[in-house]
Amino acid sequence: MWCVLLQRRRLHSSLCLMKKLRGKTPAEQRWLTRQLRDPYVKASHDQNFRCRSAFKLLEIDDKFRLLQPGDGVVDCGAAPGAWSQVAVQRVNSAGTDPESPCGTVVGIDLLNIPPLDGAHFLSSHDVTDPATHAKLLELLPNGQARVILSDMAPNASGFREMDHEKLIMMCLSLIDLAEKILQPGGSLVCKYWDGILVQKLQERLSNVFGSVRTLKPNASRKDSSEKYFLARMYRKPVKRR
Repeated sequence: MWCVLLQRRRLHSSLCLMKKLRGKTPAEQRWLTRQLRDPYVKASHDQNFRCRSAFKLLEIDDKFRLLQPGDGVVDCGAAPGAWSQVAVQRVNSAGTDPESPCGTVVGIDLLNIPPLDGAHFLSSHDVTDPATHAKLLELLPNGQARVILSDMAPNASGFREMDHEKLIMMCLSLIDLAEKILQPGGSLVCKYWDGILVQKLQERLSNVFGSVRTLKPNASRKDSSEKYFLARMYRKPVKRR
């Protein structure tokens, strides 16, 4: 009986896939097939996360315990809000656990971010803009964050080296942001694409963080060049007179 039911389910899934692929370009077919077969896409639907990237942060935080109740968190490149969802849960910014301190989550993106209970979203805001920094200082307790998260990336141009350089520059801008809002001992997680400028980024991070390591979460697709730097134990740079 179970074998028959399993065969029917497989047949139904195959028919649904064929219908969805009908009329699509080869590139669209490849993307849709990958999405439909991706266990993290299914899990994100089952657990009400806005996208599969939530599982990258969940894995990182489960291992390193970056996000604690009461923490202030800034999520850069937050749209559509999956990392902010994780942060809200972990730092208790929605106050769902009355026994734990309430944290603060602020998400920033050039795109619109749908509202999320427990998070402040700065849609249509540039992470590098001084006006955005001023708003962060207003929203964060004492103007400081314990953790800066970044899963942001530039729109793909099709030129790998150019896209790599743009993303590295984005990551470097986070070091400037850290100087303004990250409290001593704080942490930074940022996505990068592998390439010739990675060493430069790692060196810059090592100048102001006591520990810098490379991560490749299981939820990060194996055929993707994306990796993450986890930088911990922030120390503010000494300003020269």
